[in-house]
Amino acid sequence: MQLTVQNLLVLQITGSAAAAGLSMSVQAAPALLISVLGGAAVDRWPRKLTAAVSQAVLGAIAFTTAVLVALDLLDMTSLMVLAALTGVVATVDNPACALLGNDLVPAEDVPSAIGVGALVHQAGRLAGAALAGVAVGFLGTSAAYFGNGLSFLFVASVIPFLRPAAGAAKRDVPAPGATGSGTGPDLTVREGLAYFVRRPRLVALAGVTGISSVFGRNYGLTLAVLVTGPLAGGAGSFGTVSTVLAVGGILGAVLGARLRKPSVRLVCALAAAGALLQVVAGLSPSLAVLIALVLPMAVVESVSDTAGTAVLQTDPPPHMRGRVLGVWGSIGTVWSLGGPPALGLLMELAGPRGALVTGGLLIAGAIGAGALLRRRRATAPVLLRTEAHEAPGRPALTPAA
Repeated sequence: MQLTVQNLLVLQITGSAAAAGLSMSVQAAPALLISVLGGAAVDRWPRKLTAAVSQAVLGAIAFTTAVLVALDLLDMTSLMVLAALTGVVATVDNPACALLGNDLVPAEDVPSAIGVGALVHQAGRLAGAALAGVAVGFLGTSAAYFGNGLSFLFVASVIPFLRPAAGAAKRDVPAPGATGSGTGPDLTVREGLAYFVRRPRLVALAGVTGISSVFGRNYGLTLAVLVTGPLAGGAGSFGTVSTVLAVGGILGAVLGARLRKPSVRLVCALAAAGALLQVVAGLSPSLAVLIALVLPMAVVESVSDTAGTAVLQTDPPPHMRGRVLGVWGSIGTVWSLGGPPALGLLMELAGPRGALVTGGLLIAGAIGAGALLRRRRATAPVLLRTEAHEAPGRPALTPAA
């Protein structure tokens, strides 16, 4: 809701779409630079307290913006500063709130909890823009910010009363300044980076999600150009496509909540299926065919996201999860900032149909190549020492699977 109102406010102040994009980049930039620090803080501090305080601070930023708008004192400089502060706080708030569910449910229920969170996120994204439009239209921009501030305070006030369910694992909070190796906070961040790099499945998840984010998933861009261009539709037609995408996202979140053992292999399979659907969508002869394809595309994307998030939040040991999410936040910001320009350039060169088809083939091809490479490594012979056939002074080696 707040992001929608922020874009409207920037357009009202400057009349520039480029300025609106700049404000979004300013808000996203802290995640690129300091997400690893925010993740380290989440690993070091009590999670409920961290989540409650970060939500309260975000509420204070929203109230400050509401007051400045009401007094007609908000200009682009102050708006950019507030957007940057929101981004800084989010580097702590996002992993803290995401991991809070891990502390409340038994380990076997974590994937389901993540799926429910994804469902709430999808529903909130769908309703937020509509609520922002209603609030601005009837009460004004200041009231929209004030309402969002109240929503932050509501969450902050509820968090202290949350209690773990029976069977939930107890999380040990390290003493301030302590880490697994007994060194300072700098090494804490390096430990998170090193852990991520040493885990092939996390690196593979990052690669699959990255190429899918750049050459797929940006359907708000590619499908908008396809619908209003080759398919000769208007804003209403794209609105229909956007609604179907949102509905598919919610359905996918419901299905994702039923996952019991998510894996990187499942994420790869779903990403490949989504890529092939994207190829077919790029060849759609009519709007009706495109709408029929958009629903399963959104479902697959949502289930894949839920499975990937579950892997991120369950694969690392509890004391490393904040740092892993911090690393992931920095990587994801690179995709979100670099993906749209790269995809826009591809559409300039190949057109919307060509971009969808080429992007889908690149995603599916990369996943297929990775699977073949992994299979070759898994079946490669390994030389083992066999003492029974050793010649004097020369160890014998024999291949083994």
